[in-house]
Amino acid sequence: MKLLAFDTSTEWLSIAVQSGDEIFDYSGAGGAQASSRLIPEIQILMEKAGLTLQDLDGIAFGAGPGAFTGLRASCAVAQGLGFGANVPLLPINTLHAVAVQIHATTAEKKITAALDARMGEVYWQIFDFGASALGIPVGEPQLSKADSQSFALGILPTAFALLGLAADMLLRNQQVRPVDALPLYVRNKVAETTAEREAARA
Repeated sequence: MKLLAFDTSTEWLSIAVQSGDEIFDYSGAGGAQASSRLIPEIQILMEKAGLTLQDLDGIAFGAGPGAFTGLRASCAVAQGLGFGANVPLLPINTLHAVAVQIHATTAEKKITAALDARMGEVYWQIFDFGASALGIPVGEPQLSKADSQSFALGILPTAFALLGLAADMLLRNQQVRPVDALPLYVRNKVAETTAEREAARA
């Protein structure tokens, strides 16, 4: 299987290219730098793997939840590459990728994956690994105050984790056309209206 995967949903940029049993990866500072580094680093990894975009079976990207700008950048790049090369896309839940990484090191059957949502909040979701090696989501991604319960933060989604989930999606025929790929937003906005700010002061 030949796959490209990348995630820009956090302050960390992660990219991986899989060609059969070989995996080539890159990780580095994301955030504001992600949009300028993403495509050049993809090109470098594709060259190392000896692949063109047309060779790919699919392009996976971290669809969210995560930073708004990062999600939009990731989805836009995936759509552009997918359209240009006529390759299907695989939008991956970033919390699922985190859960897969936690399971790989702890072997726990039920895992609550969480990501910092800023503004004193966290994104979280439960995954059950009892019936599936890749985990089954329990409910939808949630947004909660960081102090509402204890969350283990610090593990960020990696492109390597996305690859495993993407391969499973392809086998299940769950790929989508570039035009149908969308970011997964849990928080609808990051800015308060004037009325909301005044109500908070009151």
